[in-house]
Amino acid sequence: MVQPTKHSPGHTVALVLEPGHWEEFDPFLLLAEDWFEHGTFDVHPHRGIETVTYVIEGRLLHYDNKAGAGELMPGDVQWMTAGRGVIHKEDPDAGDTVHSLQLWLNLTSDKKMTQPRYQNLRSHDMPVRQEEGASIRVFSGSSGAVRSQTENHVPVTMVEIVVEPGYRITQELPGDFNGFLYVLEGKGTFGGNLAQGVQGQVLWLDRPDNSSRSEVAIHATDKLRVLLYAGKPVREPVVAYGPFVMNSKEEIRQAINDYQSGKFDA
Repeated sequence: MVQPTKHSPGHTVALVLEPGHWEEFDPFLLLAEDWFEHGTFDVHPHRGIETVTYVIEGRLLHYDNKAGAGELMPGDVQWMTAGRGVIHKEDPDAGDTVHSLQLWLNLTSDKKMTQPRYQNLRSHDMPVRQEEGASIRVFSGSSGAVRSQTENHVPVTMVEIVVEPGYRITQELPGDFNGFLYVLEGKGTFGGNLAQGVQGQVLWLDRPDNSSRSEVAIHATDKLRVLLYAGKPVREPVVAYGPFVMNSKEEIRQAINDYQSGKFDA
């Protein structure tokens, strides 16, 4: 069960996926659930990763040195490819508190220095798979016949699943994906072994062997809201230092030098 910790007067954080478990979580690096006020995060850089920010509550303002400014509302996602380097800041309005999830997604070595890009995925624009008693909003990848147009460097499925009490849905995934579910609201059972899941709980999916497809069944006991993340493992060395994630210590040193010399602004 995820345990929130008071980090400062205006910031509470829960590490849903703690960094350092590179092989186990691959291609995911970490997932943080944050409750934060205006001024919590200052301007900071990233290189070698993508960040996937899902807003649960509040209005999140975004500034960066590549694509200007924007805002995210509850249910929206920003898919930011840091690639070769970005400098940005995420901040609530003064007087507001944002509740969000931010996932760090690894990039393959040939994409770590790719051109940065931003995909603002508005909840109301995302395709939705409708089933009796359930809806699946597809932010990346697919669900049934419904497919998102989100561009991926590393293949990833990200769906928001809402299931009414007593109903059941099945989500298919490629057999070589590694993935997990995070319960945002409610209670239910998951998978063939009927694992119990409640709000604030992470459930990892089994990794099937020699299978082209796999699936997870979800049954709601109470009204259930779940995020499912699954992706193709990168299977490369990971060297992380703060906001930089590369394949070697030398590449980390180069990232620090490039940032300090202003090359992230180029």
